[in-house]
Amino acid sequence: MIEDRLRAWLAADLREITQGHMPFGKYGPKHYPPHGIPLYDLPLEYLVWFARKGWPRGRLGDLLRSLHEMKAEGCDLIFDPIRKTRGGRTSLREKFVGKVAIRRTAGE
Repeated sequence: MIEDRLRAWLAADLREITQGHMPFGKYGPKHYPPHGIPLYDLPLEYLVWFARKGWPRGRLGDLLRSLHEMKAEGCDLIFDPIRKTRGGRTSLREKFVGKVAIRRTAGE
């Protein structure tokens, strides 16, 4: 009974992590239009920063905390099938056009 609830809870968290995007900050839509970086592609270092400085409030903070634990434990590979169906890992590198830095997307 408890195991079934735990499984359902974890499945719901994973579903939200795979569907969510970072809504603000360094990896948000302002720098990575139109939606921001998918949550599962956020670098561990960024999640460690939140762990030190404080998690966002609400559901996003809960999801980022869970994602931090997964990545810190080496479980990032569970997101590889999703990355594969969506064109690969999101590139976090900048490319330069003239003097303007433009963020790359997975398809580039």
